[in-house]
Amino acid sequence: MPHYPPQRIVCLTEETVETLYRLGEQERIVGVTGFAVRPPEVRREKPRVGAFTTADVPGIVALEPDLVLTFSDLQAPIAEALIREGIAVHAFNQRSIAGILAMIRTLGALVGASAKAEDLVEELGARVERVREQRRSSTPVRVYFEEWDDPMITGIGWVSELIGVAGGVDVFAEVGREQGAQQRLVTSEAVIEAAPEVIVGSWCGKKLRPERIAAREGWVTIPAVAADRIHEIKSPLILQPGPAALTDGLDALVTALHG
Repeated sequence: MPHYPPQRIVCLTEETVETLYRLGEQERIVGVTGFAVRPPEVRREKPRVGAFTTADVPGIVALEPDLVLTFSDLQAPIAEALIREGIAVHAFNQRSIAGILAMIRTLGALVGASAKAEDLVEELGARVERVREQRRSSTPVRVYFEEWDDPMITGIGWVSELIGVAGGVDVFAEVGREQGAQQRLVTSEAVIEAAPEVIVGSWCGKKLRPERIAAREGWVTIPAVAADRIHEIKSPLILQPGPAALTDGLDALVTALHG
């Protein structure tokens, strides 16, 4: 029988896991995505029930969740399968800093912790604005963010926004506003023409290889390559649209652009 607030929650993406821990509501979590690493204790406290585009649907059903939290169209087949099993599913789809803060507010409301969620939103929002103000007088740095290498995919919306907060200019900001990865493909020629001063990469779960980036045909002329300014930010810090991106992910961008 469903409860309000839900007592048994399965989180199929990292950011909802971290948010519930930040809200002090982690006891409600009965299963998590295999990619959940924040906070560190989640790895020993919570059972793994899926990756990102795949999940153990029978295993999730066996946990008898009141609510399953998913993200984006990429998890739509999982959501559909769970809905057919009679399980309540909430699909988030945040793609911006404002969207991340709205997700936190919504999740807080779903678990009956709106006041704590508002406190967290105020804390994170103030932190972002503090960094923005600190970097306002900096000379803008032209940045190419690479989310995947083959094919080359540039950064999604919140990453593009955070580059701006950190004192950079995303050379593919218009592309970054597109929702799907296929709409954010860029060509080698376009990157060369954009002439970024810094290249930041987060290859969505695999280790960045700066030497492979530098060795691409014609890239030796790119200022970032010539100056050896190719930096990696680990995916859990920057590619999950939740608290991590607005804290450690933003800090890592500041270091990459100005360190």
